[in-house]
Amino acid sequence: MDDIKVFIVDDSAVVRQVLTSVIDSIQGLKVIASASDPIFAQKKMATEWPDVIVLDIEMPRMDGITFLKKLMKEHPTPVVICSTLTAKGADVTMQAMSAGAVDIITKPTVNLKNFLQDSKIIMANAIKGAARAKMQSLKLSTTIDPVIKVAASQESVQGVKSMYDSTDKVIAIGTSTGGTVALETVLTRLPKTAPGIVVVQHMPEAFTAAFAARLNSICEVTVKEAVSNDRVMPGLVLIAPGGKHMLLRRSGAQYRVEVKDGPLVSRHRPS
Repeated sequence: MDDIKVFIVDDSAVVRQVLTSVIDSIQGLKVIASASDPIFAQKKMATEWPDVIVLDIEMPRMDGITFLKKLMKEHPTPVVICSTLTAKGADVTMQAMSAGAVDIITKPTVNLKNFLQDSKIIMANAIKGAARAKMQSLKLSTTIDPVIKVAASQESVQGVKSMYDSTDKVIAIGTSTGGTVALETVLTRLPKTAPGIVVVQHMPEAFTAAFAARLNSICEVTVKEAVSNDRVMPGLVLIAPGGKHMLLRRSGAQYRVEVKDGPLVSRHRPS
């Protein structure tokens, strides 16, 4: 089986050097080239196109989001965002995920070299998962699936009150690589009377709050980052915080969530 071809776009020479060393040490992955900004990247990729691009956000001449949108329009390719973990960065990175990036690797502002070397497993999972993404499926449809039309029509048949009287129905969704785009596709089509939903999206700390806020701004249902004792209710989507596990517990006739620390489950937290 051929190695997955990786292209790195980052304005930091240190990051490019360390990422190349780490990725090349992972079986099945090979860095074919790197560039300090998207303009240089486009010229290099014209001769050999990669299977996965590892992309920074803030770069000279052309920022990562502009490049990502151009890429998804002209030559859809799996992209893993490698971005600094800041409040500003979280919001910008969510824009990138919405534009089609399939995963996030966070890089700190200090001890960068040690972090990247220690995150070999995270890097391997993200890039290998991205390589399996079917980019054509990430294009959002302008039509609503028949099942969603049926769910929406139930409001007129059953009435809103009857749906709020029962908390027995809960939808649980678990997503990983490419999940942010898939969740947006699903949740934006749900009516505000949809059953309560709990979501675990494999995503680092500080990104889930921005992700939930963005979904909340474009969905009919209410979307928020979960906190312990939140009640699962119709029209509400609870997203597990990055770095925490989320449990669903029954309390009488109600369901509530518990957010807690704990060891990784199948190499992931949240799970």
